[in-house]
Amino acid sequence: MILSPVRFRDRRDAGRRLAAALARYRDLRPIILALPRGGVPVGFEVARALAAPLDVLLVRKIGAPGYPELGLGAVVDGADPHVVLTDSVMREVMPASGYVEAETERQLAEIERRRRLYRGGRPAPSIVGHVVILVDDGIATGGTVTAALQGLAAARPARLVLAVPVAPPEVLETLSRLADDVVCLSAPHVFGAVGRFYDDFDQTTDEEVIRLLAEAAARPA
Repeated sequence: MILSPVRFRDRRDAGRRLAAALARYRDLRPIILALPRGGVPVGFEVARALAAPLDVLLVRKIGAPGYPELGLGAVVDGADPHVVLTDSVMREVMPASGYVEAETERQLAEIERRRRLYRGGRPAPSIVGHVVILVDDGIATGGTVTAALQGLAAARPARLVLAVPVAPPEVLETLSRLADDVVCLSAPHVFGAVGRFYDDFDQTTDEEVIRLLAEAAARPA
């Protein structure tokens, strides 16, 4: 793990530099899973450098009643979608009976919509017994990534790796308990927002996600 401050031109630049730090995984034939949308350009470069397949991992927050920005937990896509609840928030909010189940179904419907949008008819890769590298363009608080790692761990990969260009050191310390390896290029103590560490941090569009996933899928295995 490299902790010195680093700046990136854009997400593709971050992905190429992250790929160099992940080179030791190339011969293990990993599967690269990116968190959309911003993680996909980063993951695309990692997958290209490691000659690995690329897919998205869809995670949707389960918002609290009346306060959708407050997460009770999250739904993580997969062959068997995994629900991760935050016990402390659940105890504080105490949602009505049936609320979490109904909200989970709503988020699963949104996951299905995005799955069709991003993948088209391509099936999701099976990660059981494979080395999996989860990629994002950066981490601020770690809530989504926490749910993603917990959901992936339940799918029994051979090894679970978290790879990001930038994240706060205290968040990395927490997340390191959920992954077999954490690779981060920059972990500044004064953090703020992820976009501070990019010269170009324009929003990644759905169209770009679709294009990059299709291009990655068309590469020779």
